[in-house]
Amino acid sequence: MEWLSRLLFEDAEALVIDKPAGLAVHPGPATRDSLERHLPALRLGFQRSPAPAHRLDRDTSGCLLLARNPKALKRFAMAFEQGLVEKTYLAILDGVPDEEAGAVDLPLLKRSTREEGWRMVVDAAGKPSATDWQVVARVDGRSLVEFRPRTGRTHQIRVHAASGIGIPIAGDPVYGRGGGATLLHAWKLEMPRAGKNPVSAVAPLPDSFTRAGFAL
Repeated sequence: MEWLSRLLFEDAEALVIDKPAGLAVHPGPATRDSLERHLPALRLGFQRSPAPAHRLDRDTSGCLLLARNPKALKRFAMAFEQGLVEKTYLAILDGVPDEEAGAVDLPLLKRSTREEGWRMVVDAAGKPSATDWQVVARVDGRSLVEFRPRTGRTHQIRVHAASGIGIPIAGDPVYGRGGGATLLHAWKLEMPRAGKNPVSAVAPLPDSFTRAGFAL
């Protein structure tokens, strides 16, 4: 894979790449290929390979922050934990919300069964989870929606779309109808840094969005 063409931000301690949909960040039983295998190609003159400071679902494309040294990785991870990193996602929903914008505040809990495997569910015993959203465009009965998560729970946007707005993300095989790629894209990322310019990146819309008729 040609990673230089996917480089969105670079300085001495950080990289932001445009992760392609279909590539997991970490390897697993069903993901033999993963970003970890490609990290040496992103050294870009450094002796050490960069490390992911957070994760995106395998089928989610877009901005992924990498740290180029252990000290930076620790600081970046803390920034995510403290909610200092501003993330903006775009998703195509399998319908059009009744409202133009809103907020979803639903706690999420991980649940696992032998029949269905694991998933995140709305449960009062779960962790607090909040997402702001706004409709950007409508095409052929579907909508392009901007999501700004205020918390960083697993599958947060996917569950909040399906259970909070009431319309799942197109292609989502767990919380929606499946039938294709999950059309969720990590569009923008900005992280403030003390004494330095912020890390700031924008990932262009993937082809799957433009083929569905959406453009920015």
